[in-house]
Amino acid sequence: QVQLTESGGGLVQAGGSLRLSCAASGRTFSNNAMAWFRQAPGKERECVAHISWSGGSTYYADSVKGRFTISRDNAKNTVYLQMNSLKPEDTAVYSCAASRMRWASARVEQYDYWGQGTQVTVSS
Repeated sequence: QVQLTESGGGLVQAGGSLRLSCAASGRTFSNNAMAWFRQAPGKERECVAHISWSGGSTYYADSVKGRFTISRDNAKNTVYLQMNSLKPEDTAVYSCAASRMRWASARVEQYDYWGQGTQVTVSS
């Protein structure tokens, strides 16, 4: 059974940092693009960052560019999201996703596997 399990969410003050992890089990995703999405109440799901299978290509939404960093460790079958200078508007449920393709996009339809999500709350 394939599972993506996120961890590292929580409550943090504005300006603080969190590091999210997404550990995959059941199969290896070393040849697959991965991504982090988030969804706040009443808002659409948004791709905040994605990374190609090798880690050589990354993308960030404008809203997080310069503050968030996505990375992966294929030996550990894990993808990370380092979030710095957090803002209240970053509050959302963050989910990782694995694509069927090597090269990533921000399109939800490209991703076949999803984690259950982890809550990130940033207080002002």
